[in-house]
Parts: sequence; structure tokens; C-alpha cells
Amino acid sequence: MRKLPENNNRVKVRINGEDYFLKGSASQEYIKKVASYVDEKIRLLSKLHPELGRVDLAVLTALQIADEYFTLKAEYEEFLRLFDEEKKDKR
Repeated sequence: MRKLPENNNRVKVRINGEDYFLKGSASQEYIKKVASYVDEKIRLLSKLHPELGRVDLAVLTALQIADEYFTLKAEYEEFLRLFDEEKKDKR
């Protein structure tokens, strides 16, 4: 069994009405912030699609967050490309 780092934080969070205990090396504030973001997303989708069950809501939420991630990643990579081009043009 892999040992967890000594500086792990254990944090109780609530997502979609359920309590979860999360462990991580990030600060408690950061872990709570991430959990709050997920909770916000899943609650919004729950209001928009009340017919969906918990698993479907979780999957849809994960897909939306993954879409946000890939969109931001592509925008960041484009920014870096443009930044590099600008640096080359100034030389």
C-alpha cells in the first residue's frame, strides 16, 4: 500500500447534499474551494435536468468540467503560441 504524504489534509465537504471526507496535500481552503465549485456545477445541472439520477448528474458534471478544462487549455496554448511569435518578431 502506498503511503500518503505526512502533510495531507482531511477535509469534510458537502456536494449535492452528501458529505464527503477528502484527503489531499493541498490546503484545506483549496480543497473546499474545489468541492464548492463541483457542488455549484452539479446543483445547477440538477435544477436544469431534475429528471436525471445522481450518477447521470455526476457524469454530466464531470463532462462539463472536463470541457471547461480542455477549452481553457487550448486557449492557454494559443496564448503561449502568440506570445512566442510576438517575442520572435521583436528580435
